[in-house]
Amino acid sequence: MITRLLVANRGEIAVRILKTCRRLGIQTAAIYSKADADAPHLELANHTYDVGPEEAAASYLNMDAILKAARHFEADALHPGYGFLAESPLLAKACEKAGICFVGPNVDAIRKMGSKVEAKRIAEQVGIPIVPGYYASQDEKMLAKEASRIGFPLFIKASAGGGGKGMRLIKEKGTFSKALSEARQEAKTAFDDDSVLLEKQVVNARHIEVQIAGDSYGNCIHLFERECSIQRRHQKLIEEAPAAFLSDKIRTVIFENAVCIAKAIRYDSLGTVEFLYDEEAEEAYFLEMNTRLQVEHPTTEMITGLDLVELQLRIAEDEPLPFTQSEIAVSGWAIEARVNAEAPAKNFQPETGRILLYDEPKGSAVRIDSGVKQGSEVTSWYDPLLAKVIAHGKDREEARTRLAAALRDFMLAGVITNLEFLNDVLTHPNFSKHSLSTHFLEQTFPEGWQAPPASPTVTAAGAAYVRSLETSSDASLWQALGSWRLLGGAEHAGCTHLLLQGEGGTQELKIAGHGGNYRIAQEDGTTNVRLDRFSKDRFSLQVKGEAMEFFASFDAGRIAIASQGKNAAFALISHLAAEQAAAAPEKDRYFTLYAPMPGLITEIAITVGDRVQVGDVLITMEAMKLVHNLIAESDGVIQSIHCEKSNIVPHKAPLVEIGPQEKAKA
Repeated sequence: MITRLLVANRGEIAVRILKTCRRLGIQTAAIYSKADADAPHLELANHTYDVGPEEAAASYLNMDAILKAARHFEADALHPGYGFLAESPLLAKACEKAGICFVGPNVDAIRKMGSKVEAKRIAEQVGIPIVPGYYASQDEKMLAKEASRIGFPLFIKASAGGGGKGMRLIKEKGTFSKALSEARQEAKTAFDDDSVLLEKQVVNARHIEVQIAGDSYGNCIHLFERECSIQRRHQKLIEEAPAAFLSDKIRTVIFENAVCIAKAIRYDSLGTVEFLYDEEAEEAYFLEMNTRLQVEHPTTEMITGLDLVELQLRIAEDEPLPFTQSEIAVSGWAIEARVNAEAPAKNFQPETGRILLYDEPKGSAVRIDSGVKQGSEVTSWYDPLLAKVIAHGKDREEARTRLAAALRDFMLAGVITNLEFLNDVLTHPNFSKHSLSTHFLEQTFPEGWQAPPASPTVTAAGAAYVRSLETSSDASLWQALGSWRLLGGAEHAGCTHLLLQGEGGTQELKIAGHGGNYRIAQEDGTTNVRLDRFSKDRFSLQVKGEAMEFFASFDAGRIAIASQGKNAAFALISHLAAEQAAAAPEKDRYFTLYAPMPGLITEIAITVGDRVQVGDVLITMEAMKLVHNLIAESDGVIQSIHCEKSNIVPHKAPLVEIGPQEKAKA
């Protein structure tokens, strides 16, 4: 029996595991890095242990520190979650040596499936089709030669790990060498293993995966399939169970093949076998096997009624599977959306910042798995996943409708997220009218997804909220504005003058009134509003006879507003700052490259005096376990470089300045 368990992970998966342990009466310990000292998962554990600094390599990947914590806690089991060390045979072996139960499969199964190369060899041995590719030598010249043989487009993939890290799509031979270097660098950072393989791209493929469960007695069954085709940067965004528009014939084939490969390695835990399905050829190719819990496991839980974490724990306790294949059935449909701190309109650039507003949606058959709370700092040290929203329905349409409504009701502001983008995907006709593919996003948004302009009503709500703070008799609210009170004392009969800076640019507003009745002057006219406060953060705003409920927060010169699917954050800036920016010399305003997030500078591709064009890569940096190429947004000449290789730079730090062409050196 497992009675004391250490969760060797963070974020929403740590919360998820701890909740099941609490329900089962298992004593728990959680680990954290310096960046996670106030993380929500720590509140659910009986004990907590500091395992190191912010860097994942020195904390969540620090096996010695994790095992030390487990021994101090006298843990009899360790759950690795997913990511980090979840598929590490070294950790599993170390737990075995220390007499600690590793909640996962046996070491041999992890080792075999942990290498995509070995996994494909095993699939071939048992007669399961695999995608054509190359899985042998790591010599760069040999890899380039084999890439030409396979033909483009093709993928470079990290042999270890998953989640799209260490993965690059190569469309032409000339980009191969650069992409190989980036893929290896990213794989080394994420998995401490820079080995790669080559794989032919299957055009218009679907990404279908099968949840399997096996025990140490030779029993192995499937728990049906999931569709994971909607992806960005090869990382899943929306998943559903079961998969729509899939024939019973193909479904039967992938179930049989998934169980076959699991039995071939004597699999004895929860895991997922992934396939690329080519609809034109009606062929399902084995892709890889993940020997752990998946991010999208809640969709399977919703259609089967099972707690997969509990099932994992029972198997780890050496119990046989409690049911047979025929005793498990599908009930309804479930769809999951991953809420990330990222800017979809900027090629899904990861975002950082403080969550100023956080209120989860409530609804029938809706579940939220979250790793953050109001006040959480979203840093560049880890994956940008904040929360998962999952909805269940009697069919796909009901699940889709419920999930879209939940995303609209999710109040999350202060850091840019993909909430509106996710809602646009779910409500787009392409999602419902035909089968999906891994090219869904580029086919649905061929010009890229464009963020909608800031809602005038939401902006008005933010302005009225600030004015209410200015004119409040509550001293703490008055003082909250501090130096952001731009025009003196703002007498009740006076006017609050604001410059709000958001994603759409800077807006100038003048707000008059008090006691809840305000007049807001903007460039396009004047609006009269009525603001009523229900609680500290919750308000009602009436505009032209229509009422809108919203949440608001003010912190360190930033206003966060959330209402009816619109989540926005504005920075208050002074007139002086605006005037200085406008009066800056032309050369200073030509183009400055700023760090889009905190990160490590890994390569500087230019020197002072170089001529560059729009789209040229200037700087390469690592952040959120990914490699990011920072590009020039104008033609010109490099005037100055403000960073060095191997430096860690803060968010919005100036990195490179580009001046006009005539500034070139003679």
